Amino acid sequence: MIGYVTIGALNVEDAMPFYDAVLGAIGYERQFFDSGWAGYGPKGQEANTFVCPPFDGQPARGGNGVMIAFRGPSKEAVDAAHAAALAFGGSDEGAPGPRPADSTSFYGAYVRDATGNKIAIFARP
Repeated sequence: MIGYVTIGALNVEDAMPFYDAVLGAIGYERQFFDSGWAGYGPKGQEANTFVCPPFDGQPARGGNGVMIAFRGPSKEAVDAAHAAALAFGGSDEGAPGPRPADSTSFYGAYVRDATGNKIAIFARP
C-alpha cells in the first residue's frame, strides 16, 4: 500500500489551481498550504498527496517514465478531471476513454502539469 505521494512543482502556488481543479473533480480537496507545501486528500480524510518543491533545492522536472494515477469515482469524474487539467494549463497525454479501446473495466485519461509531471485519472466502471 502506498502511504503518500509527493509531486515536485516549479512553483507550488502556481500549481495549486491545477491540482485544486483536477483533484477536486475526483473528490479530493486541498487541506493545507504551508511552508511551500500543498496537501491534498479525499474529502474528510488525511492528506496523502503533496505538491512541493524538491528537497535538493534543484528545479522540479517531470520524471521520464514516472506517472501518478488517481482513481476517480466514475467516468464522468475522469472526464471532468481531464477537462479541468486542460483548463488550468495542463497538456493532453491521452483523452478520456477505455483502455484498451474495447475495455469495459478501465476508463482513463492522461495529462501533464506545467512542470511536466504525468498524471492519470481513471475509473473502474
